[in-house]
Amino acid sequence: MRERLGRACVYVPSCRLAVYLALRRWCALGGSVLMSPVNDDVMLFVVLAAGLRPVLAPVSPRDGNIDVRAVPESTWRSVDAVLTTNLYGMPDDAGGLRTRCDRMGIPLLEDAAHAIGTTVGDRPIGTFGTAAAFSLGKHAGATGGGFLAPEDPGDRKALEDLRDELLAPRQLRQDLAAALRPVARSAVQRLHLVRPVWRTMCALGLLEREHFRMELHERHLREAAGRRPDLMAFDRWVRVDLHGYRREHGRLLRHALRRRMSGLDADLSRRRAGTRLLGGTVWAAAGVRGAVAEGVEDRHVPPLFRVPLMVRDRDGLVARLERCGVVSGYVYDPPLDDFAGPEFVEPSPAPEAARWFAAHALPVDPLLARRMMRLLQREAPQPAEPLPASTLRDEAPGV
Repeated sequence: MRERLGRACVYVPSCRLAVYLALRRWCALGGSVLMSPVNDDVMLFVVLAAGLRPVLAPVSPRDGNIDVRAVPESTWRSVDAVLTTNLYGMPDDAGGLRTRCDRMGIPLLEDAAHAIGTTVGDRPIGTFGTAAAFSLGKHAGATGGGFLAPEDPGDRKALEDLRDELLAPRQLRQDLAAALRPVARSAVQRLHLVRPVWRTMCALGLLEREHFRMELHERHLREAAGRRPDLMAFDRWVRVDLHGYRREHGRLLRHALRRRMSGLDADLSRRRAGTRLLGGTVWAAAGVRGAVAEGVEDRHVPPLFRVPLMVRDRDGLVARLERCGVVSGYVYDPPLDDFAGPEFVEPSPAPEAARWFAAHALPVDPLLARRMMRLLQREAPQPAEPLPASTLRDEAPGV
């Protein structure tokens, strides 16, 4: 990662811990962070755990990322940092956000979990911000591991010290399970056992999310909020889907992760090909269609973690795909302000684009592009009705 980014990197067990470290390092207790409401709910709880208030931004219906021009001036004057999403690997307006942050004298923190290999021009995502957090659990197909890449290498020692304070002791059993889980996942897919395994997990209550969002547990969240910053007070939310998010990795797991990282470039190439195929369909989000338009060189096609297809009756299509053995994850619906409410977040001043995007986006793994093309042609979902331009103009007058 140092070679790819030209930055010093701090190894961490997970991207969520990397984001927490960045927030603690560069944001004062009680401050506020501008972020997209179309985001993993874990990130909401990471921000809260750091003793900060999430301020939810208007988003672009093209890609679900922060719409820099739609953020009111009053909001820019009130926030203490910006956290990007790079949703599904589509880049945020990193240059515009960095310019704004420099003007306001606040840090830009890049959540690049979905965006290893994504570039803006020839500049990698992860090189625009004060710091950038990466995940190995996405493109590298691991079950943990990540990096925090600070702009100033002088910050590395302080970040390592804070990380070490938060790490839980390594466990050989947990390392072995984490190392073998990707192998088991590949076997399930290769043997076409996704549907029976998924149904069995649902029947046994082994899934931590019954819906797209986890349970909010308002009473417990209110109690935890009184003790922030305190990562352990928020552990029940931050650990969802990754209980080892702060567990130190032993030699066995690091070796397995190193092997998976060695195949990263091949993975990125396959993702570019799948993104181009899915991005050329009538369902692809407008931002994806633009990214794969005729004349765009292959090296500039983003190697998306998921390709957002915008379809009517998305939830019905998700259910039908599950019956075919395709489980759709990373659906971020409803937006975080509708999920958490004004007690815990500052709602977006222009929420309709986020609601529209979250309600219609079907995230598709580009590594499964050809199979998904066959299923989509058979199911023939209707493309989502475009969000009326007048809605966006009416929502945030004077921006």
